[in-house]
Amino acid sequence: MSSKYSTKLSITEPAENIVCILAPNPSPMTFKGTNTYIIDNGELAIIDPGPLNQEHFDNILYVTADRPVKYIFLTHSHVDHSPLAKQLSAELNTPVYGYGASDAGLSATMLSLIDSGYESGSEGIDYEFSPDNLIKNNEKFDLNNKIISAIHTPGHMGNHVCFQYGKILFSGDHVMGWATSMVSPPYGDLTQFMASCRLLQTKDFDLFLPGHGNPVKNPSERLNFLINHRLERERQIKETIKNTPLTALEITEIVYTDIDNSLIPAATRNVFAHLIDLSKRGLVDFLGEISENSKASLHHK
Repeated sequence: MSSKYSTKLSITEPAENIVCILAPNPSPMTFKGTNTYIIDNGELAIIDPGPLNQEHFDNILYVTADRPVKYIFLTHSHVDHSPLAKQLSAELNTPVYGYGASDAGLSATMLSLIDSGYESGSEGIDYEFSPDNLIKNNEKFDLNNKIISAIHTPGHMGNHVCFQYGKILFSGDHVMGWATSMVSPPYGDLTQFMASCRLLQTKDFDLFLPGHGNPVKNPSERLNFLINHRLERERQIKETIKNTPLTALEITEIVYTDIDNSLIPAATRNVFAHLIDLSKRGLVDFLGEISENSKASLHHK
């Protein structure tokens, strides 16, 4: 597709009337950076303003080109997605729409973990995020006679929302092509994540535009892969603790044999997310309180 933005390498057009602006925040957690999307259907909508970064802010204004922006939408409130929203809202005089603050949509189990003092990991929570307008599940927004539909997809975060535009889904960090989504308690919840994946399986999409990485051109296959990946990880965890109670870290060191040591803390939180989910389903018992440091064993009837 030819692009009028070809002189700016960080700006692409992944679909008709949609521009993607890549934020300059590459990292092991963000891949090449955060994708900010602008839908242009005669009226403009921005999805995920991104991190606080002047170059990225300037690129967004370059694309909007002094035209009115009707909506600023947030898929979720990690620091690589939401902090620029406030500055952009003030500059464009456009309200910010999100599911809620960073603790919105969390299960009782995760809220209890927060109350116990368990904190988030390296994923970076935007604790100051507060949308101007709260989004409801299945709420519809008119963009010059085309509809943007909000789908609440908790899991990666409790306040995570995907946005459907025709047969395109802006999938945030729930579904990406370059990596599986991180699910890190207490703000990430694997039980919710799996339910959200299965919800998306019931819908018909041609394309996913994720928060990081390239467009996902095989949405159904990718959802199947993500679900099966988690089920296989669950099988490995259950096998590992079948005879010996272990902590999340001890399980991680056995199960994750092919990752860099710097990613062990994130992988440990993923394992902890699995253990919480298995515990909810009566398949695993924590020896003591639900904690990353508590040993867990397979439940024997």
